[in-house]
This record gives sequence, C-alpha cells and structure tokens, in this order.
Amino acid sequence: MKDIVNTKIKFREPYRPFAPSVLAEQTETYFELPNAQKHFPARYMLYVVPVKQDQRTVLPAITHVDGTARPQMVFRDQSPRYYRLIERFWQSSGVPVVLNTSFNLKGEPIVASPADALNTFMKSEMDTLVLGDFLVEKPATAGSSRYS
Repeated sequence: MKDIVNTKIKFREPYRPFAPSVLAEQTETYFELPNAQKHFPARYMLYVVPVKQDQRTVLPAITHVDGTARPQMVFRDQSPRYYRLIERFWQSSGVPVVLNTSFNLKGEPIVASPADALNTFMKSEMDTLVLGDFLVEKPATAGSSRYS
C-alpha cells in the first residue's frame, strides 16, 4: 500500500513510510508504548515509537526502516466518525490500524475545501473519495466521476 500511495497519489519517493492511525485501545498491541492511553501527545502523532517486532510484517506501510512509526491514537469520544471507520476496517481486515497521510499531492497545499478535495482526487490515481456523507468514485472507463 505504501508503494501505491507514494507513486499514484503522493508522487514521492517510494521508500517514504506513512503514519498509522490506531484505535486507542489497540495501541499497545502494535506499538511499544506502555500505558499508551495516558500519553496525550500520541493523539497528535507527536511520538516516534517502535513497532512491535511481531507486528512489523502486519504494518509494513507505516513501519520506518528503523522499525519505528509515528502513531496517532484515535479515541471514540474525540473522533467518533474516524474511530468507526478504523473499527470497520478492523472488522474486515483484522487490523485496527489505517494509513494516515496529509491530503495533498506533491508540491500542492493541503486540501482545505470540497473543491480542493475533488481537484486533488481527479489529478491523482485515487479510485474513491469519501467527502462528508458522499462517496465519489472514478469509473473504470474514461469519463467523469460518479457521485453516490
């Protein structure tokens, strides 16, 4: 996934890892951060911590070459929608961790509006965009995006 996002969306060097967002209650399963929920800065990706050795192959897209990552703990009460997204991913994949990166293309500012989001989506090789309550998909064939 790291290679796909780096080459088709971010247009940057393929060796660069991404940060993980992890359900707060599951942080200690994947990262060496004892008493994780007591570390307030981890809510904002302010720590670099080791990825547990046995989890590095499970989380290759977010594990740096030195075996560390910069996790964001996600709490249900703080970010309910994002928490539910990660929870649903966990239900389908068995992993309560998703790749987290800024929403922008190389050399462009971070997306700040729905118009920016659609513009970035169309310029990249992303297949699907969630924009609020809307799902925007690019059709398999040439043509405009389909809104649902």
